[in-house]
Amino acid sequence: MTDLALPTGDPDIVGRSKKIWLVEPGRCVVEMIPSLRSFTYDRDDLVDGTAELRLDFFEHVSGLLAANGVHTVFHQRLGPVTYLADYRPSVPFEVIVKNRATGSTIRKYPGLYAEGHRFDPPVVKFDYRTDPEDQPIGEDYLRDLGVDVAAYRQIALNCNRLLCDRLEPLELWDFCLVVAEDDDHGLVINSEISPDCMRLRAPDGTPYDKDLFRRGAPAAEIIARWRELMELVRRG
Repeated sequence: MTDLALPTGDPDIVGRSKKIWLVEPGRCVVEMIPSLRSFTYDRDDLVDGTAELRLDFFEHVSGLLAANGVHTVFHQRLGPVTYLADYRPSVPFEVIVKNRATGSTIRKYPGLYAEGHRFDPPVVKFDYRTDPEDQPIGEDYLRDLGVDVAAYRQIALNCNRLLCDRLEPLELWDFCLVVAEDDDHGLVINSEISPDCMRLRAPDGTPYDKDLFRRGAPAAEIIARWRELMELVRRG
C-alpha cells in the first residue's frame, strides 16, 4: 500500500459514478460512488455494496490485463472504494465490443438481428459520449479528429479476448471502454472495467451484470450475484 493520504477536500471532478482528486502530476485518487444507471429503462439509484464489488473486479482484471500487455490506469487500491490511478484526460469517445447482439444493437437497429445473435468476429463500434444518451459515431469522423482507430480497435479486441477467457463459463456479450494515450504504453484503458459496464450471461441465460438492475432486481440479489462473479474470477 502507498503512504499517500486520502484527500479530505472537495473533489476536483464529480461524475455519476466517481469522484476524482488530482493529487500529483499525472496521478489521481478515485472514489467509487455506488450508483447504477440505465438510460433505456430510466432507472438511476444508489445500491450500497456495488462500489466495493466494482472496484474488486477492476483491481483484479487490471492485474490480469497488465500481465498480458493491456494496461489500465489502475495503480493501487487505497481503501474499500478508493484507488490511486494514473490521470489521463478523458476523451469524448468510447469503444464498444459486441460479441452478441443485445442492448443498443436491438433497440437502434430493429429487425436486423435477433437478441443473442453471435458476431464472429466481434463487432467493434464507437460512441460519442454525450447527454442524455451516447450516440454512434462513424470512424471517418474519428480519423479526421486524429484518433488512431485501428489502435483503439486492437486494444479493445485484446481486452475482449483476455476477459472472455477469464470469465468462462460465463459469456461476455458486450462491454465498453474509454481509451487514452499514454507515454509508456501507447494506449491504456482509461475507464472502469466491471459488471457495471458489460453484459455477462451464464449458460442458462442468468445475468451477472447491470442487467440485474435494469430488470428491477432487488439490491440483495445484485450483490449476491456480483459476489458469485468475483469468486469465479478469482478462481480463474
